[in-house]
Amino acid sequence: MSDDKRIVVQRQIDEPAQVIFDVLTDPRRHKELDGSGFVRGVDNPQRITKVGDVFTVDMEGDHMGGEYQTDNHVTGYVPDKLIAWKTAPAGTEPPGWEWMYELEPQGPDSTNVTLTYDWSKVTDKDLLSKITFPLVPEKDLEASLGNLASAVSDAKHV
Repeated sequence: MSDDKRIVVQRQIDEPAQVIFDVLTDPRRHKELDGSGFVRGVDNPQRITKVGDVFTVDMEGDHMGGEYQTDNHVTGYVPDKLIAWKTAPAGTEPPGWEWMYELEPQGPDSTNVTLTYDWSKVTDKDLLSKITFPLVPEKDLEASLGNLASAVSDAKHV
């Protein structure tokens, strides 16, 4: 589902919400989860533990002229239920787009995962003239959920 300011994708993952949340709150795992191909690595690999945490990610994309970093400001954190962050060019305040994963258990070993990419609060006209939203299309978000399903399945077998 999408509208002109956000994209929402869902997937049923046959793993407990706790296992999925554990992967999502580990920034070192975000490269393998990223369906867009922009994420290259993480600068500060500490686990996300609360609203207000900031994790820095190494990125690469033509839209930013090659390599760059983002600071990701955690805006939502409910253990085993929700993790959200607003992304900003490193060293700046978030200009308004947010990523949110919502986990809804469907029994002890199955979870409905909803990924929302929302840019409705981006108001900076200069930024809007440089970046065409959505920067990450729906198919890449669906790929991210597929990558998440693979990552949590692999985590179980390690």
